Amino acid sequence: MTIKVFVPRDSSALSLGANQIAEFIQEEAAKRNIEIQLVRNGSRGMFWLEPLVEVEAAAGRIAYGPVEPSDVASLFDSDFLHGGDHALKLGITDQLPWLKNQERLTFARVGITDPVSLDDYIAHDGYKGLKNALNLAPVDIVAQVTDSGLRGRGGAAFPTGIKWKTVLDCKVDQKYIVCNADEGDSGTYSDRMIMEDDPFVLIEGMTIAAVAVGASQGYIYLRSEYPHAEVALNEAIRNAYEAGYLGRNLLGSGRHFDLEVRRAAGAYVCGEETALLESLEGKRGLVRFKPPLPAIEGLFGKPTVVNNVISFATVPMIMDKGSVFYRDYGMGRSRGTLPIQLAGNIKQGGLVEKAFGITLRELLYDYGGGSATGKPIRAVQVGGPLGAFLPESQFDTPLDYEKFAEIWAVLGHGGIVAFDDTVDMAKMARYAFEFCAIESCGKCTPCRIGSTRGVEVIDKIIAGKDHAKNIALVRDLSDTMLHGSLCALGGMTPYPVLSAINHFPEDFGLQQKEHAA
Repeated sequence: MTIKVFVPRDSSALSLGANQIAEFIQEEAAKRNIEIQLVRNGSRGMFWLEPLVEVEAAAGRIAYGPVEPSDVASLFDSDFLHGGDHALKLGITDQLPWLKNQERLTFARVGITDPVSLDDYIAHDGYKGLKNALNLAPVDIVAQVTDSGLRGRGGAAFPTGIKWKTVLDCKVDQKYIVCNADEGDSGTYSDRMIMEDDPFVLIEGMTIAAVAVGASQGYIYLRSEYPHAEVALNEAIRNAYEAGYLGRNLLGSGRHFDLEVRRAAGAYVCGEETALLESLEGKRGLVRFKPPLPAIEGLFGKPTVVNNVISFATVPMIMDKGSVFYRDYGMGRSRGTLPIQLAGNIKQGGLVEKAFGITLRELLYDYGGGSATGKPIRAVQVGGPLGAFLPESQFDTPLDYEKFAEIWAVLGHGGIVAFDDTVDMAKMARYAFEFCAIESCGKCTPCRIGSTRGVEVIDKIIAGKDHAKNIALVRDLSDTMLHGSLCALGGMTPYPVLSAINHFPEDFGLQQKEHAA
């Protein structure tokens, strides 16, 4: 019997030498006249253990890692192909606490299947959701998505079903499905992992959306820095076309949906849906005025569903298992699960999919293992470069959209970046203004000019000039940006700036904490 050996093709694993490990394993097996089947799967999301090598056994896959090239010969010597003991042996992969304690719904197949094998995808419940959807009326598909409580996982948390219903109700000859895959937030990689490690689930989700609203054309607007995702997506799309899961007469249903990948412009602002649409049309990525909403006048002026990768990738499971199944996870109005990405100064960085309600403290210590340096974690930024900085006193806040709003913070795309007690929060506030200045599309004055003036004022504060006067000026400037910016880039830059001042006043030369107005 040929033994299956799994080595990830995920770009995080590749950056740590996974390709070389795969080559060494094949060479060593050939040298010893051992027949193996090498499968290039996705990453399990435990990045501190990459490259992670798994071997198929009767009790489940057995994990070894992190594997260096020099370890390969000794793995064979210890008979790792049959679960032999070795210093790198971790045990049965699914039983590792990191994975065992998660609720992997959207990421159910990630790290398990060959990402571009359609047979593998179908063998692990793939395309059940689409087949169910094809037997329903469009309004019933939209109702299922609405009843599930799924909200946009790109950061805005807008109810997905409401957006779809808006597009469905538009009576026009052409509609579009657009996936915002321009994942640009700091510390985020869940979109990348789906596209590299389970691209069919995104394809299926977009196809279900097309069937639901009556769209015939879809585009994946892919971050330009994701070459491995582009390769995986294009191969999966070709395989889907060949098998009748894309194109004309989807699975004999008479429905039609075409899908293609478009490389993004390399600008952070193109993650904003209207700037994305401008870019997709071949124009400069400038933010549009709203209304009209993209759901009514979107790509090329036609009704368009714009959702992010995780939103679309969650739909197949909802259509397979039902809206109630998904809605039973989570808390309050935050239903289902959120793929959380641990990054920054963290001992165990990686992907954690949990139901809403888990706290930051649990994520940072139970999963992350504390800081990589061993020093106390002083602050975490949640929600990308526009997210607020949270102090240790707020680490017990449950991950829930409304609970975060109560403390003037955002969940965003689920990225969590940790900082130990050596961080200078004044410099972090300066970086927020600087990031906005660099990435601004320039269309509105509060963002274009306010961010530049913000850098200048923070520099004066760092230099010790007129603290009280300049802190007041930063607050006034932030208020203008918050309420006057055209989109969230300028409108949310005050979140990291003011949270840094409010929670860490000592880094700004202030003697006592000032609270946000």
